[in-house]
Amino acid sequence: MAENENKAEVEATEAKTAQTPEVSEAQANPEKFLKEFNWHNYQEGIDEVDDQQLQEFEKLVAENFVDTLDDEVVTGEVVHITDRDAIIDINAKSEGVISLNEFRYNPDLKVGDKVEVLIDVREDATGQLVLSHRKARVIKAWDRVNKAHETGEIVNGFVKCRTKGGMIVDVFGIEAFLPGSQIDVKPIRDYDQYVNKTMEFKVVKINHEFKNVVVSHKALIEADIEEQKKEIIGQLEKGQVLEGVVKNITSYGVFIDLGGVDGLIHITDLSWSRINHPNEIVELDQKLNVVILDFDEDKSRIQLGLKQLSKHPWEALADEVKVGDKVKGKVVVIADYGAFIEVADGVEGLIHVSEMSWSTHLRSAQDFVSVGDEVEAVILTLDREDRKMSLGIKQLTPDPWTDITGKYPVGSKHTGIVRNFTNFGVFVELEEGIDGLIYISDLSWTKKIKHPSEFCNVGDKLDVVVLELDVEGRKLSLGHKQTTENPWDKYETEFALNTSHEAEISEIVDKGATVEFNEDIVAFVPARHLEKEDGSKLKKGEKAEFKIIEFNKEFKRVVASHTAVFKEEEAKIVKQAARKAEAAAAEAKPTLGDANDALQALKDKMDGKK
Repeated sequence: MAENENKAEVEATEAKTAQTPEVSEAQANPEKFLKEFNWHNYQEGIDEVDDQQLQEFEKLVAENFVDTLDDEVVTGEVVHITDRDAIIDINAKSEGVISLNEFRYNPDLKVGDKVEVLIDVREDATGQLVLSHRKARVIKAWDRVNKAHETGEIVNGFVKCRTKGGMIVDVFGIEAFLPGSQIDVKPIRDYDQYVNKTMEFKVVKINHEFKNVVVSHKALIEADIEEQKKEIIGQLEKGQVLEGVVKNITSYGVFIDLGGVDGLIHITDLSWSRINHPNEIVELDQKLNVVILDFDEDKSRIQLGLKQLSKHPWEALADEVKVGDKVKGKVVVIADYGAFIEVADGVEGLIHVSEMSWSTHLRSAQDFVSVGDEVEAVILTLDREDRKMSLGIKQLTPDPWTDITGKYPVGSKHTGIVRNFTNFGVFVELEEGIDGLIYISDLSWTKKIKHPSEFCNVGDKLDVVVLELDVEGRKLSLGHKQTTENPWDKYETEFALNTSHEAEISEIVDKGATVEFNEDIVAFVPARHLEKEDGSKLKKGEKAEFKIIEFNKEFKRVVASHTAVFKEEEAKIVKQAARKAEAAAAEAKPTLGDANDALQALKDKMDGKK
């Protein structure tokens, strides 16, 4: 009952209030309100703040909040770590989030750590501040790399992996390139030994356009080496013996590191013996004692020697070795003119190709020996001062020319092998060391040969006759055609002058034609002798009768004529007609006897006898 009464009282009060509106200050005292009204605050839409309070507020904001409008790297604190993200407080209106993937390099990240960050997104779809530690590291890293490049500061880097031409190095989080030539002062053979190592480097080049950084480890040690190099070069003298390390091996020599300065041992100065490649004597990183042979004025090129530290083999050659002795050795080098034989370590002799065979027909040394062959030879000459020796192999067998007159007398017949051609003849080998020459004119009785290759081939067997023998000059003159009779002796009779033969025109040539009477006799028919009886001329392939009008056995020249055949008949007819005419005339004319009888009768008549 009481509750209902209170409720009714409240409702009555509210109804009364609604009926009586509240009077504002402006309505109660309009003049005072307009006089004290703050038009500035009305226009700005805010209440005016005291300047001192405003300064204190700005100070607090500067101390406690970051400017999220600037792309600057700021330091934040890790306040919480989840399974995927790290929550970072940078004193902004909200905390930022960074993926833990950006902290893979720092597996020990914990709450309370200070990290550098860059504001990536001021406010994402959920109103969250997104930060980037990786971008902050890159910006800071580029600042540090540029500073190191400008000042020459030495930086630490982690060698991550190999790449083409060098290595990839992590410097301040930036992937820099370390060229292979900048790893060390000496050539690097095993790049993998540097992978996963932390080393000191110097930033030598930065390409800002492509964001490329090149670092060098070699540059750090070059300064020290340069000092050592100057000290070593200043003390160099010819003949000085130094210790060095094999730095590089090439086909032409070995580079030796003398402690900051390099020298070259040429392949010929490695060993008194002949070698094919320096790796037969030395190996990489081997320590050696070497002698300085020479250097240029600024001593930048130093010539070293290794073999000079040992006695020359020629000096150790036994005194009893002399000309005429037989020696054994190995073929070490072959040239067209001969072969070098090593008869002792560092002692070589030359076997000239002319001393390899008694044959006067010279061939290449490769036809007789090969590199590596063990051969026996005779010492022909020996010069200990010039350290030269000539050897011979053919001297181990008898000279085939010693009894040449007995084996190959003039007129004897033999069979030989064609070994070589010249423009003027063929060289035929009768046996090893016995060669003879067949002149081109002695190859065939009948064929006109311009070059010997038209008649035979190298390697063919030929029957020959010894025509001349020069024992002192070691020369044989041979003939092949002399092994058969000269068919031109028979042809001289068969194709004598004025003999007639039937054949066909084989070829029409300049100024006439040719006729083949047999395989040897090819006669020439002049153009004017091709005329037939009817006035036309013979053509190729046309058969006819020909008369021999010229035969030269010495020059193997035969000339024939068809026209002469019927011209001779005409001449015979003319002669016969002439003889008949003469006979008829003779019969018609009185004889001398008849004339005498007539005169006698006339005389008698005159004398009155009758």
